[in-house]
Amino acid sequence: MEIDTPIRTYISDHRVARLATADASGRPSVIPICYAFDGITIYSPIDRKPKSVSAQDLKRVRNLEENPYVSLVIDDYSDDWAELSYVQISGTARMIEPDDELQGEHRRAVEMLRDKYPQYRSMDIDRTPMIKITPTRLKAWRARPA
Repeated sequence: MEIDTPIRTYISDHRVARLATADASGRPSVIPICYAFDGITIYSPIDRKPKSVSAQDLKRVRNLEENPYVSLVIDDYSDDWAELSYVQISGTARMIEPDDELQGEHRRAVEMLRDKYPQYRSMDIDRTPMIKITPTRLKAWRARPA
């Protein structure tokens, strides 16, 4: 999927997105995520920030095992509604592991995430699963033309 330069920049420059997943019966779950974007694919680590369950038991991971379709929203909110904007990305997602056939891609995603978020430099995201999102559809909206 081709993404034009202003939208690629918008996605790359933002620090947080909301990831929507759904289980096999369609029950949705939405969480904020940190992510890296290489211009084509979006990566989000299953990091070791405090969680109440193990990585494989996280709702988003279980949902992806049952249903690979996801939606991601990256947005700007302002009390001045003329400043509102968002990008909504629909796509498919899968888990990649540091030791599976995509380990080179996993390593590259770790480097991008550590460059973007200094907090990840001291976390062992190089040893944890990663969500790989492949966009299939994109919608961009801005209250006021750029």
